Amino acid sequence: MLSITPISAFSDNYIWCLSDSESGKALVVDPGQAAPVADFLERQGLTLDTILVTHHHPDHTGGIAELFERYNPERIVAPADSPYTGGTDAVHAGDEVVWLGLTFEVLATPGHTLDHIAYFSDTQVAGHPVLFCGDTLFACGCGRLFEGTPGQMVESLAGLRALPDETMVYCAHEYTLANLRFARDWLPDDPALSSFEAHCQNLRDEGKPTVPVMLGDEKQRNPFLRWDDPAVIRVATDYGRGHGLVTDSDSGVFAAVRHGKDHF
Repeated sequence: MLSITPISAFSDNYIWCLSDSESGKALVVDPGQAAPVADFLERQGLTLDTILVTHHHPDHTGGIAELFERYNPERIVAPADSPYTGGTDAVHAGDEVVWLGLTFEVLATPGHTLDHIAYFSDTQVAGHPVLFCGDTLFACGCGRLFEGTPGQMVESLAGLRALPDETMVYCAHEYTLANLRFARDWLPDDPALSSFEAHCQNLRDEGKPTVPVMLGDEKQRNPFLRWDDPAVIRVATDYGRGHGLVTDSDSGVFAAVRHGKDHF
């Protein structure tokens, strides 16, 4: 039986562990720190055999060398043409990664970084398709554009938005409440945002993560996925007018939203 568990790292990272209770094997995604992963594996009696990497930032790759030395996993899957060079299996968009019969499609998601990829499986785990998306898409947010352009990020997010609504989004940070503060400021009359904020605050008060989230819900409430929503366009256009931003395209609307969040 497969299960997915968040392993907390640093102040707000999640390292996702996909494990199989029958074989005792584990796959981890973006292990920026080794110690929390090792502690979890030891407590659960799991054997690490695969690591997936979404992009090169050290809070996603910093623990890999130590984990490799300690556990000697069969493979480290990482994006090709990346500043991160510690992988054993370099993958491109359209490639497939198979783990215990579970097939992940590799998706190109440049924007946050140019090498960023995501892993999507339409085979259900815990009743849902699975998306490991690193820092491309967050609950009610998206990654900062450190290397890519708004056009690249819109294209990447459009690809994710086209996935099935029932897909569970496993992102790499606990940014939800901060993202919601911005989203609620921009769209104060949006009832979906208001109710979700209360739900997430309750989760955090109980020490629980706010992710994963269902993609279909994010399509309705995440302003970074709503560049073609009239409500978001209106706010982005008003904001853009005051900041010299042109919002006559999807990427222009997205750029205004991203600028607003960056300066919120």
